[in-house]
Formats: sequence, C-alpha cells, structure tokens
Amino acid sequence: MYPSIESYEEQRTDMTQGKVHKRRGRLPAIEVVDLFCGIGGLSYGMKSAGFKILAGFDLDSTCQYAYETNNEAKFNYKDIRQVTKEDISPLYSKKSIRVLAGCAPCQPFSSYAFKNKNKDKDKYNLLYEFGRLVKEVHPDIVTMENVPAIASFKLKSVLADFVKVLKEEGYNVGYKVVYCPNYGIPQTRRRLVLLASRFGKIELIPPTHTKDHYVTVRDVISNLPPILAGGTCPSDPLHRSRELSPLNMRRMLATPYGGSWKDWPEELLLDCHKKESGKSFGSVYGRMVWEEPAPTMTTLCTGIGNGRFGHPEQNRAISAREAAMFQTFPVSYKFFPNEQEVSLSKASRYIGNAVPPKLGAVIAESIKIHIKYTPYERI
Repeated sequence: MYPSIESYEEQRTDMTQGKVHKRRGRLPAIEVVDLFCGIGGLSYGMKSAGFKILAGFDLDSTCQYAYETNNEAKFNYKDIRQVTKEDISPLYSKKSIRVLAGCAPCQPFSSYAFKNKNKDKDKYNLLYEFGRLVKEVHPDIVTMENVPAIASFKLKSVLADFVKVLKEEGYNVGYKVVYCPNYGIPQTRRRLVLLASRFGKIELIPPTHTKDHYVTVRDVISNLPPILAGGTCPSDPLHRSRELSPLNMRRMLATPYGGSWKDWPEELLLDCHKKESGKSFGSVYGRMVWEEPAPTMTTLCTGIGNGRFGHPEQNRAISAREAAMFQTFPVSYKFFPNEQEVSLSKASRYIGNAVPPKLGAVIAESIKIHIKYTPYERI
C-alpha cells in the first residue's frame, strides 16, 4: 500500500530536519477563485476539503445554476480575456491564503486540435490569460489542471511559458501527470496537475491507492437500479440512457462482456472498421468490465459509439448518473434546475468537461499540508 497522509507528514518532518516548522493551531482561512470553472467540479472538491470558494468565472452561462447551487459561490459569466485584477483581488479576505485555480479548456491540446489548427487561432492563448491574471493578482497559491499533452504541445510552448511566468513572479513550481485510479478516482483518466506557491516548495500528496485497491466499475455503479436503453429511473432523472436504433441494439447484443466491435459478425461492422485506419479504435462500441476502473469520461460518454461506454451487462450505454459517479460527483450534486427535463447531451458535456471533485480534494489536501509545514510569509 502507498503511505498514509500521516506517514507522509512524518517523512516531511524528518526531511526538513527542523528547517520547516509544523504550524500550530488552526490553519488560516484558504479562499479560492476558480477560472474556467464550468459546473464546479474543482471548486466542489476544494470546498469539501474545507476551502472557502469565493467565485467562479466561465464563458458558458448554462453552468451558472450547477456552479452556484453546489458551491455557494458567485458564478461570473465573463470571457477570461476580459477578467482583470479588479474582478478578483477584492474578493479575498485580508488575512486569508489566496488560491487562484483553473483548468483551461483542454480541447485545444487534444489530437483533434492538430487536425484543425486554424479553426480558432486564439484557442491556445487561454493559459496565457491565466498567467496574466497571476501577474496582476499575485495569489499565494496557483493550481492548474489539464491534459498531459499540454507538456509536449508543439504548436506553442504553452506550459513552459506559463511555468516561466510563475517563476519570474517568485513562485516555486511543480507539476506531474496524475493517473486518477492512484487517488481513488474510478476512471483511467490521466491529468497534468500543477501547483505553485509563493511560500516555498509545494507538491502533490502521494498516491492513496495501489492497483490491488483501485475503485472499480462494480464499486461505483453496481447498486444502481437497472434501466433499458432509452429508459429513465423513476427515482433518479439523471439515471437515464440513450435510446439505441434497432441496428445498434443488435450490435450491443453481439458485444460480449469486456468486448467491442471486434467481436461482431461481418454484417454488423461499420465501413470505417473494415478499413486499416479504423482498426486502431478498438474500444468503441465496447463494454466496460466490473473489475477495473472505467475509461476516461468524455463529453460524449453516454454514447456507445464514442468509446468503451457500454454497460458491463445491461444492453445500453452508461447513463448520465453513472458518468457523474465515475467522475466522483455525489448523487446530491444538482446539475439542472429541473432534473425531470434532463438533456443528455448537455449533461454529458458538463460531466465530461469537469475536473473530478475528488481530484480537486486531492489538490486541496496537498495545499493544506504545504501550508501546515511552510512558514506563512509572503514573498
């Protein structure tokens, strides 16, 4: 097993040899402003760890209800390029630890973006806007989460430029690629997490789960009531799955446990699967397995043709509720004012774009330990 947080703290104490003291008494208030906040996954995770969420900023106005309802913080509908120090700095209390957090949209750094380089020439600049706000606001702690590909992005040295800005402003910076199952998140998501502090060295807490103790598909969704394709659970409107055409239902029935389109008879194959280029997409139309974490949740995770998003046993794609649970949203999380009118497309987009709340909590715990063992003096 990985070491506990307590043993990690003891190790830090030994390593510092008295140079860094453990703070006595209660920690100062830790306050967060969340850029690119979406429906609030990152904020909610930090809130669950005891941080005070002050506000979120995002350009998708439809996220306002979910963000404000679950995080008890103001949602600001504003383009990041128009956000200034005057919008953020007055929100923080004078004696608080000020955290500026954000997950700039990751789509610009995806493989799809390489094929559409000229579609939106400004899409790569969002992290530069984050850097501008760091320079203007001078928060105590900065955290950023994104896809690992941002570190090797070839069109612009986006991450390196962001790190350079932070170091020039006096921050200690560290980042690493996180495999989410190592932190109890039940999906094979990999994310780059950056932490920066004006107080001293900062790092993510060590993993909390080994492979033998990963949270699995069975752990998360096996107790949910069964539903049919196109059906909705009477007691939970978000536990709703997409309808399947007669042809796609035949394909679903032909997909064995843990299987995919590669197990179908010839007459059910799509034309793209018969081409050499289509053979590399082995997971589409696939079923999950009970004994492992789920695949990465995407904005299209409630459709069987978009990845291994088939239920392990039931003949359907996963429901929006199941996707939300794989992202570690609690059942109490409110996504819509009227959940009787659930838009599966909108719910999938909200859920797939979100930072898993549990990852937000891991980041928050890392910040708390850093503050606990680092002298509280602003540079």
